[in-house]
Amino acid sequence: MPLGLILGLGRAFRRKRPSSLDILSSKRAPRDYYKGKNCKPTGFHTRKGGYVVVNEKLPNYVVPDLTDFKLKPYVSQCPREVKTAEATGAAK
Repeated sequence: MPLGLILGLGRAFRRKRPSSLDILSSKRAPRDYYKGKNCKPTGFHTRKGGYVVVNEKLPNYVVPDLTDFKLKPYVSQCPREVKTAEATGAAK
């Protein structure tokens, strides 16, 4: 009987916490805690409560010129099987 009690206490000390207790969220943190959505800031706040956007921090997308491009942007959900000589030769 005492041995089972001692083993039970040892097991209770070795028990790991559930993963939900390790995650700090806004519900488990102090009132002024704001976790955010893992986004990079695009500017900074001023002393008077304004926000200044810095152009160097904005994303810059480089899109190639597709005026004479042969393929269409549509991709069919039911593609047809096309057999070519190169594909059959490479598979063997």
